[in-house]
Amino acid sequence: MKKLTTNDPRNLIVLDMAGTTVADGGLVEQAFAAAAARLGVRPGSADHAEKLDYVRATMGESKITVFRHLFGEESLAQQANAAFEEAYGELVDGGRIAPVPGAREAVERLRAEGRTVVLSTGFARTTQDAILTALGWQDLVELTLCPADAGGRGRPYPDMVLAALLRTGAVDDVRRIVVAGDTSYDMLSGVRSGAGIVAGVLTGAHDKDRLVRSGATHVLGSVAELPDLIARAEA
Repeated sequence: MKKLTTNDPRNLIVLDMAGTTVADGGLVEQAFAAAAARLGVRPGSADHAEKLDYVRATMGESKITVFRHLFGEESLAQQANAAFEEAYGELVDGGRIAPVPGAREAVERLRAEGRTVVLSTGFARTTQDAILTALGWQDLVELTLCPADAGGRGRPYPDMVLAALLRTGAVDDVRRIVVAGDTSYDMLSGVRSGAGIVAGVLTGAHDKDRLVRSGATHVLGSVAELPDLIARAEA
């Protein structure tokens, strides 16, 4: 297999949202608390603490998958997921999110360089759209993806990354894909897709050691550093 060179630009960039390009100030945990309470999980109880620990450990994974693990029955998982998405949407509408510093500028630079940028998330489409609207990012990138857009499987599966490739046709080699995210699930998704650069960022859920253990090829302070990393890879 030939080594990639400057003649093989990394022209498909798949970026996570919450924790990577979007700072939500812990809204996932707040929305989980609201969802858990609706299903009778008492705040302060051992059950609540155990479930919250699992939510923290699985940041980046598709939320319905998380709730299936926590509540077992599909009907309960769907109720919890709906309550979570509703609560998160209300918090977003309340102005509780902001871009990660430098994120918008990084995306705009990447696009100006002729690269295709895709934003992906483990949230449902309605929540993703609420975030994009709150930030004024509806037209920031060429494509946005949630698990339902990739057959229903979110991270750590590679499906959203591969869906980005299939939908955009931006590259003809998976090694020319760049994936960036703040969780181990983002890293696993990137590795499993065959992406040549799988960059972890330290603005979200997981630390450097966990990102590296999950396959990060690079670890950055934030997504703002990603355009320079790509430029160096092509030099």
